[in-house]
Amino acid sequence: MHEVFAAMARAAGNVFEPRILAVVFVPMLASIVLWMVLAWVFWDAWTGALAGALGSAAIGRWLEGWGAAWLIGYTTALLVAIALLPAIYVTALVVTEIVAMPVIVSLVGERHYGSLERRAGGTLAGGLLNAAAGIGIFAALWVVTLPLWLTGIGAVALPALLSAYLNQRVFRYDALSDHASAGEYRRVVSEGKGRLFLLGLLCAALYYVPVVNLAAPVLSALAFTHLCLGELARLRQQRRES
Repeated sequence: MHEVFAAMARAAGNVFEPRILAVVFVPMLASIVLWMVLAWVFWDAWTGALAGALGSAAIGRWLEGWGAAWLIGYTTALLVAIALLPAIYVTALVVTEIVAMPVIVSLVGERHYGSLERRAGGTLAGGLLNAAAGIGIFAALWVVTLPLWLTGIGAVALPALLSAYLNQRVFRYDALSDHASAGEYRRVVSEGKGRLFLLGLLCAALYYVPVVNLAAPVLSALAFTHLCLGELARLRQQRRES
């Protein structure tokens, strides 16, 4: 638990480093602009396709039979708007992985873990596959759990839990790829999975804080880099002492 909060505190301190300030708002702002432009261009196509699907379904025919076909239009607009939220979030993580993570790992490694040997167990292909798998699972879970949003509690808890999963899935690989061997990566993930998920949950909470949410992807990447490199340093220390 202490390691998780320490990682968050160190991440907050690193935000004001010039190299981090140069990229801190880039991922979220780039993602928002991208999806707003896409929504402006394709809104009619997206809502039209979804309205057609709902209209041909049993519930659409039932609404038409009761003279409430107008609800289909409102429902499709709401569903498209809901779908934009995870799309913006996932895109921001991908941009962070591409643009910010090399800067973050370099800064944190040099500043806080200069004596940690680089064993380069990760690869670019491995990072891409890890991110793709994580995003695929995240998207599938998001769709499957949508009905639970209607419970009220689900609408608050599920996005945070799903975001926690994706945060730790994406950032743990990038944080360790330069310094850990493949075997060390597996051990850090296995032995620290509770701490990784807790950190993912805390980082997910940042997206609910106005203004802070614009920097949330980079703050999350910083925190995971601190936690993962700290876990790796402890693992090697234990090996030396045993």
